[in-house]
Amino acid sequence: MKYLNVLLVFGLVAIVGELAGWNPLLVFVSSGLAMIPLAGLLGEATEVLAAHTGPRLGGLLNATLGNAAELIITTMAIREGILNPAINEHMLDLVRASLTGSILGNILLVLGLSILVGGLKHGLQKFDRSHAGTNATMLILAVAALVIPSLFSHSIEAVNHAAVEYLSLGVAGVMILLYVLAMIYQFRNPGTHSYENAEYTTAKQESPHWSVRRAIVVLLLSTAAIVWMSEILVGTVEHVVLQVGISEFFLGIIIIPLIGNVAEHLVSVQVAAKNQMELSLAISVGSSLQIALFVAPLLVFVSLLMGNPLTLVFDQFELIALMAAVLIGGLVSLDGESNWLEGAMLLTVYTIVALAFFWLPM
Repeated sequence: MKYLNVLLVFGLVAIVGELAGWNPLLVFVSSGLAMIPLAGLLGEATEVLAAHTGPRLGGLLNATLGNAAELIITTMAIREGILNPAINEHMLDLVRASLTGSILGNILLVLGLSILVGGLKHGLQKFDRSHAGTNATMLILAVAALVIPSLFSHSIEAVNHAAVEYLSLGVAGVMILLYVLAMIYQFRNPGTHSYENAEYTTAKQESPHWSVRRAIVVLLLSTAAIVWMSEILVGTVEHVVLQVGISEFFLGIIIIPLIGNVAEHLVSVQVAAKNQMELSLAISVGSSLQIALFVAPLLVFVSLLMGNPLTLVFDQFELIALMAAVLIGGLVSLDGESNWLEGAMLLTVYTIVALAFFWLPM
């Protein structure tokens, strides 16, 4: 992962470009490239702290900080909508698209690439079937929780606009409660201890050999830098959409999630290549669950506190893509084994979805 740190130089390019008024596309690309190693450093610092705190607290720490870059980017987008009311709706659409893209990217791209690479190297790979089944069920439930407000909102809004926000707040609260219950179940269920301890052992072996103090300093500095780069990146979105001619859906669903999660994606593929499919699934599927059950609901409450409420009302195209991804992802993981062809299937679906959103009108 250290080779990604050379991309940090693009952070200086983005800062200078913003101050000097350079081409917004150049500033967007530079800030996006700088986000990749920053997200990687944030993840490494989290791994070090998790390795020192033990498997249970470490799991909670990973759950809280694993998608920090995504949470920061989307929060900056909500803030940009407050500062520029004329583009507020576009920013909220971008936030929802980014959440959708993170779930799609983890289930289809990351899991697909991990299964493909691991399958080509090791043939048939096996993992805990019951754990995979539980995650698949929770993913289906999470998508259903996102679909229901979207389907009911049109009829509800015709009578009471504020009720749509109340519905989103209620659903968000229930989803966070389910996420907390899921973590409690995993911590207390005897059937998950072997997996939990194996993940903890791997984290200690694979994480950088930093002191706790150094990990905390890196965590704070990388978070602050991500906030800065996110503000620059989000500030150029409207200009990039107009200049390049791509839709905000494609930008939010494909580009931004890749920027915020590249480092995490690479780790998932690397551990799959080492025939550690349990850990690979924990990264890819677990990250999707974090986004759907924790990050998205949390943003609903954060946006309300910021005075710019975000509702869980997604576009029909986003809902179709989410349902397709969860369905095929669940079918692939339910049997407790994988091969390279199943990875190719997931990547095929992701490519089709990416092409569809690329050609979707602005």
